[in-house]
Amino acid sequence: MQEIFKNYPDVVSVPQVSKMLNLSIPVVYRLLQDGELRAKKVGTKYVIAKKSVIEFLFSEVDIERKISG
Repeated sequence: MQEIFKNYPDVVSVPQVSKMLNLSIPVVYRLLQDGELRAKKVGTKYVIAKKSVIEFLFSEVDIERKISG
């Protein structure tokens, strides 16, 4: 089985998550603020484990609702 997102580091930034999931940066921030995507805040920036992105990808979150507001 091939590893998902193997070209990304183990810890990613908001812009990287945006590219990984093909979502806008504001939508990624909404997912973080709503607790749908797990992350740590370090200073003013979020750091997101790649594992959290993968778990989110396979979760039951209604992403269409998040995108539309």
